[in-house]
Amino acid sequence: MITFLSNLFIKNNEEYHNPEVRRKYGMLCGVMGIAFNLLLFVGKYIAGIISGSIAVTADAFNNLSDSGSSLITLLGFKMSGAKPDADHPFGHGRWEYLSGLAVSALIIVMGIELIISSVRKIINPAPVTSDTIMIVIMVVSMLIKLYMYLYTKVIAKKIDSASMHATATDSLNDVILTFVVLIAVLVSGLTHLKIDGYCGLAVGLFVLYSGIQSIRETLNPLLGRPADPELVKQIEEIVLSHDEILAIHDLIVHDYGPGHLIISLHGEVDGSQNIYVLHEAIDHIEKELDAQLGCSSCVHMDPVMVGDKKTDQMHATLAQEITVIDPRITIHDFRIVGCDNYLNLIFDAVLPFDCKLNDEEARQAIDTLAKSIWTNCNTVITIDKPYV
Repeated sequence: MITFLSNLFIKNNEEYHNPEVRRKYGMLCGVMGIAFNLLLFVGKYIAGIISGSIAVTADAFNNLSDSGSSLITLLGFKMSGAKPDADHPFGHGRWEYLSGLAVSALIIVMGIELIISSVRKIINPAPVTSDTIMIVIMVVSMLIKLYMYLYTKVIAKKIDSASMHATATDSLNDVILTFVVLIAVLVSGLTHLKIDGYCGLAVGLFVLYSGIQSIRETLNPLLGRPADPELVKQIEEIVLSHDEILAIHDLIVHDYGPGHLIISLHGEVDGSQNIYVLHEAIDHIEKELDAQLGCSSCVHMDPVMVGDKKTDQMHATLAQEITVIDPRITIHDFRIVGCDNYLNLIFDAVLPFDCKLNDEEARQAIDTLAKSIWTNCNTVITIDKPYV
């Protein structure tokens, strides 16, 4: 069905990295999610009324919250496609993340409501009945949710959407939850064991836990997270494929929503080369990053001395000795200013975020280390962090 609808409503529907195609896939899945979840809510709610099961009713309202989640996701994809404006020059791509945050909050509220209802049922238990119609409704519900999981997972992978991956996982969780609820109803109906309220409580706790986990996942891109390692690899391959670039560092990926990335990095170049030739190469790199990765980029040119034995030797020595402080510390932009009698060592040191030393302590430790190797030196150290 999804394949048919995508062929019908999405032009060039195999261009999965096209922002417009990606947005339409998200909206299509949102509409389908609303329709399916409303259908499941009605069916399970009727089954819950017939059986008198709080667990079935809780599962029904879980599907209703899923319908609300699909609506919010739909709106998020639609609003994220708005063009940049004077107030939002980097676009509106983060609406997709904000919609995910709203969905997570809705899931948590629903989980709390289900827990309260289930506790009441545990305190005041009521008989639960099961019949063929109710069982059929629950089985059909599991099949529908399994289908939703499969198509959402496939599309999430194609358009690389974290929010849709979460939706797919939620659909698979619903299959498991509905199965547990069905077993609980059958056991209660056949053995008269009053476990319905406890199963409803388990469902509520599971929904609450899922909501909390979802909030953690949707907050990460809003707060700022490391770039995808595969994206970093692609950037490095593109930049280093140009002979003018000797090495790169200080790579930062600014995420303004899916399809709205800005890249900044420093590229080391041979300082003896013609600056106009190097600048032309930098321009080509920025255009290539835009064409291949669909992102804006800013490449800073770092001239370094190439072929100077003294500089290379001192750089290698310090890079080796600095591991005594922390084996993960690296240095770059190493250069020497001065003469044989007195040297200024100028370089950047990259400290891991969980380094036992703060920036100033690390700077002093590196300075002491350098002066223990070369007594006639002074250091100018810039502390960096590994953003990727």
